[in-house]
Amino acid sequence: MDPIEQFRAERAAAIDGYSRDGDFQALSHQWREASMAKRYVYNFDWLGRPIIQYPQDIVAMQELIWATRPDLVIETGIAHGGSLILSASLLAMLDMCDAIEAGTAFDPRQSKRKVIGVDIDIRAHNRAAIESHPMASRIQMFQGSSIDPEIVKQVREASAGYKRVMVALDSMHTHAHVLAELEAYAPLVTPGCYCVVFDTLVEDLPAGFFSDRPWDVGDNPKTAVHEYLKSHPEFEIDRSVDNKLMVTVAPDGFLKRL
Repeated sequence: MDPIEQFRAERAAAIDGYSRDGDFQALSHQWREASMAKRYVYNFDWLGRPIIQYPQDIVAMQELIWATRPDLVIETGIAHGGSLILSASLLAMLDMCDAIEAGTAFDPRQSKRKVIGVDIDIRAHNRAAIESHPMASRIQMFQGSSIDPEIVKQVREASAGYKRVMVALDSMHTHAHVLAELEAYAPLVTPGCYCVVFDTLVEDLPAGFFSDRPWDVGDNPKTAVHEYLKSHPEFEIDRSVDNKLMVTVAPDGFLKRL
């Protein structure tokens, strides 16, 4: 067997084994709960902007974007803008790799690829930082509720003409809101690409863990995902991503469009 193929086969077997390793899963769950209590996800930046994600999920997004090569990424929830900058920088790397492989020059300020971000409240200092970032030319932002029909209409219009579309949902984490986001934005995902639903881990944490938030066990992104999938067989949960990461805020949240 080719050495690279052998390495990949060994890695795939190890990842598959994690799904049956109860002790490893319990340890990962324990660490995840402790890390959330200590606000661990707030500790990181991407290209200078705070990104409220586990490093594992950052790597997962990189792998998915490289594998599926979208020309549009739609994100709900902006906060400090780190996730928008992450997606924009990964699309910029795709542009650069395309140019290298084709042997052509390109203007790094111009791209056919784009990131759309939606947030109900884009704070002025965050907007200014995002708009002054080197990745800003690849980012378009909309302020308003992600499930407001007018905002959905504007995002759909801005998405017209893109051939490969990925979606990431990370705003309000109640069941009703996430289910409405899925109905609004998941249809934009193109076959072979992903809709990533963040913070499905709420369902797996103790009741009342987020005592200052309106979401809880039984009312969260994971419950919305499973409700949505009942009537949308065009999507399936890609649990190979969960098994690989072991620590993620999005268990059952990596939805692949078939």
